Amino acid sequence: MGAKVGGTDEYNSEINVTPMVDVMLVLLIIFMIVTPLLQQGVTVNLPRDMVAPQEDPEIVKDTSVVVAIPSDNSFYIGKESYPLDLLGETIKSKMEGKPPNKRIVYIKAGIDVGYGTVVQAIDTIRRQDIDKVGLVADKKKEAK
Repeated sequence: MGAKVGGTDEYNSEINVTPMVDVMLVLLIIFMIVTPLLQQGVTVNLPRDMVAPQEDPEIVKDTSVVVAIPSDNSFYIGKESYPLDLLGETIKSKMEGKPPNKRIVYIKAGIDVGYGTVVQAIDTIRRQDIDKVGLVADKKKEAK
């Protein structure tokens, strides 16, 4: 019944681990190949909570263009209200004469403003050959 080891009639009680290692390596390779395929979407590194984000000093200057959207379908530059169709022309006239690296438009949207309204504003700004759009947010209050 038992295998002969070295010519004796004793049983071999040692486990032959070579086939087990081979099977484990095959399983490891299969999992290494299949795991990335199971992931859906794109991997995004989300920002962590920041207590004091650095504020762009250009926002507070008089020459900067800040589009305020306090509610859906109301757009303001400074204290002047503009409809969406005139917003692009106004931004284009304010950006004339600025070098390309200083052509930044900031958007400050209210908490109740819909995502589509902000996208419409960004689309209108991009049609004016302005590539840099900044989104303005409030600073997070420090925990005391």
